[in-house]
Amino acid sequence: MIVAGLGLRSNCDMQAIIDLLLAAQSRAGRRADLVAVPAFRYREAGLQAAMAHLGLRLHAVTPADLLAAQPRCVTRSARAQATVGVASVAEGCALAAAGAHSRLIVPRMTGTHATCAMAQGEDA
Repeated sequence: MIVAGLGLRSNCDMQAIIDLLLAAQSRAGRRADLVAVPAFRYREAGLQAAMAHLGLRLHAVTPADLLAAQPRCVTRSARAQATVGVASVAEGCALAAAGAHSRLIVPRMTGTHATCAMAQGEDA
């Protein structure tokens, strides 16, 4: 399974999310099977619209799972740490949703008001 993890600011627009996901998928050479976001961003209107447009499933990552994935993340953001309490949102979401033995295939990419990373689960 290939999981795209997203970190996004409140009210991030649909097109910014779509553009970033497409860029990450291009870099990976694979299409995401699932998009994972922190539970507190799950209901964002732009996110919901982007998932509907791309036909991708969305998964909410709990704060505990996001925190547990942090040691496997390669990118750290002081801003994310101060704002959300974890240093890597996109990578953490991708790794958490892809499973305990997953690995990053695209480290954090930065877009307009969003970040994206991709992880491969052990069954991919």
